[in-house]
Amino acid sequence: MALLFGCVLTLFTACMVGPNYKTPKASVQAQWMGVPSSSRQRTKITQAYWWKCFRDPVLDRLIKTAYANNLSLQATGVRILQARAQLNQAIGNLFPQQQGLSGEVNYTRLSTPERAFVPAGLTPNYTIDKVLFSSSWEIDFWGKYRRTIESDRATFFGNVASYDDALVTLIADVATSYVNIRTLEERIRVAARNAESQRQSYQLAEAQFKSGESDELDMRQAETLVGQTEAQIPHLQNTLNQTKNGLAVQLGVTPEEVDRLLAGPSHIPIASGEVAAGIPHDLLRRRPDVREAGLTAAAQSALIGVARANMFPALSLSGEFGFHSNNELNHSLSGMFSWQSKAAQAGASFMWPVFNYGRLVNQVRVQDAQFQQAILNYQNTVLTAQEEVENGLSAFYTELQALSKLTAAAAAAHRSTELSLIHYRSGETTYTTVLSTQQAQLSVDDSVASSRGSVALGLISIYRALGGGWELRQGGDVISDEVKTEMGRRTNWGRMLKPEHHLPATSPEQTPE
Repeated sequence: MALLFGCVLTLFTACMVGPNYKTPKASVQAQWMGVPSSSRQRTKITQAYWWKCFRDPVLDRLIKTAYANNLSLQATGVRILQARAQLNQAIGNLFPQQQGLSGEVNYTRLSTPERAFVPAGLTPNYTIDKVLFSSSWEIDFWGKYRRTIESDRATFFGNVASYDDALVTLIADVATSYVNIRTLEERIRVAARNAESQRQSYQLAEAQFKSGESDELDMRQAETLVGQTEAQIPHLQNTLNQTKNGLAVQLGVTPEEVDRLLAGPSHIPIASGEVAAGIPHDLLRRRPDVREAGLTAAAQSALIGVARANMFPALSLSGEFGFHSNNELNHSLSGMFSWQSKAAQAGASFMWPVFNYGRLVNQVRVQDAQFQQAILNYQNTVLTAQEEVENGLSAFYTELQALSKLTAAAAAAHRSTELSLIHYRSGETTYTTVLSTQQAQLSVDDSVASSRGSVALGLISIYRALGGGWELRQGGDVISDEVKTEMGRRTNWGRMLKPEHHLPATSPEQTPE
């Protein structure tokens, strides 16, 4: 009892070698440079379900489908389960690391010459039975196992952050594909409308040529323009088809199902002119890849302690308890499990890797170098996050200004085309003027459609950079019921397939690094 009490006391008074992790310092600016000064006071963070600002039910349906079906996201969710199991395994090392139940039956039959040496009262043939429970426990005096738990816990939270990052990326990718599809559809409609208008002009030039009011050149120029405009449509259609095929992969469905999911109003989503971007420091707690980089550094920091603990003495306790019996003298095999047949053994071992030829100290250096790399990666991730937000803000507000100018230019181009046709009919100008105005109209109409899509894409890039969208998984699970059923049929996962047993209870924003 005294020995057991001493061991427990030693365990609870043990120290942990190695550094205690602190979130690395990172360079973070005070305000976003790309936000107009009139909007900088809007410090409220962007809404979690940012795509709903487009008020597009088709986009909502696509994102729900991708969240439920995307296979890459499902694989990332399964890695959370793997990390949770790894953490549970590490926690188990705080208890006796080796346990076992062994049984043994020995039957001995002596040869005739050997029987002469058997003492009186003993038979030449005898049996010995043993059933023993053995256990070995290395006391975690230097924190090797606790640092391992610390590392695996950070890795577990890092996998959750990795899933959230994958979800943010998936939502933004689906929204981007959707906007690209609607933009391409609009550009096809623009080309078709302009081709129809140009065909009417061609018919006018053809009629005037046949009546002798103009030469063949006007008719051929008009015919050339119609052909050039119509030739753009197949290329746009091919790009549209390829974009739909990419969306099918994101949604986890076959290409033939995409058109059904896209059924609905076919217009470019209209984006708001304001963005509640918050402040740069929000990135440190909201953006999943920043959290993941910090947790990766935390996991690596703990491994330095594991490596250092291997340099110090290790104390292990071992013991066996069980029963044994034989059929000699007054003993009987049937009395094996009686208290009189008990057997026990206890011991302790002490190991100190004195002559390691620098292997252990260099292992510490390896872990420390990897930790420093993780710190630098965290700091670079923070800088990259700010760059992406600034780029998104710049693109969004710049494209808004461009769209305003292009919309005015489109109205002017349409009026120019009308006037050129009126003057051409009256013989006041040549068909070259009509040709120029129609070319300009097509170009600016196409630019307006592309710019509207770019405005929406700019808003998407901002929200992607801000890390919005991972909240979609809250209250749900990271693994589909189909995957859990398959895994449960193959392996005994116990209660771990339930969300409360493989997901953290705290919000990712509150996860300690």
